[in-house]
Amino acid sequence: MTTFINADTATGGAIITGDASGELALQAAGVTKLTVAAAGVTLPTLIPTNILEPATISATAATGTIAYDALTQSVLYYTSNASANWTVNFRGSSGTSLNTLMTTGQVITVGFLVTQGATAYYNSAVQVDGSSVTPKWQGGTAPAAGNASSIDVYTYTIVKTGSAAFTVFASQTKFA
Repeated sequence: MTTFINADTATGGAIITGDASGELALQAAGVTKLTVAAAGVTLPTLIPTNILEPATISATAATGTIAYDALTQSVLYYTSNASANWTVNFRGSSGTSLNTLMTTGQVITVGFLVTQGATAYYNSAVQVDGSSVTPKWQGGTAPAAGNASSIDVYTYTIVKTGSAAFTVFASQTKFA
């Protein structure tokens, strides 16, 4: 005798099956995720889904206020030489705030790669959803300059600490 427990199988929901041997199987979207038998528990080979991260590579110069849309990129790479100091504004997207996207206690880490020419510039201000945030910089001091003829990689870890409240940890690293 086989018993099925279904949850909206028409749209790929979960299915639990059992048979006379005592074996139970859990399936989701037609794929067996877990099998429990007299011999023990069997898990299929797990395939990590978060190895690759989306990046935006753009022949753009860092300047002005840069809208960093976290929903579409983990890394933003500007390949043209920076032309002035800039502000980076982190948001979910043009229509979604980071405050709406995240819940208290969630964290996002993103990177901004900035190409520098003979005259270097730097990230002079940080915003989340258009509101200024003073980052906690690695080493305790905010950068006062970029690094000429190199690529500066800025890494930001943004922690939501409450409603519209964020702590930002930031670093600048020179690659040449």
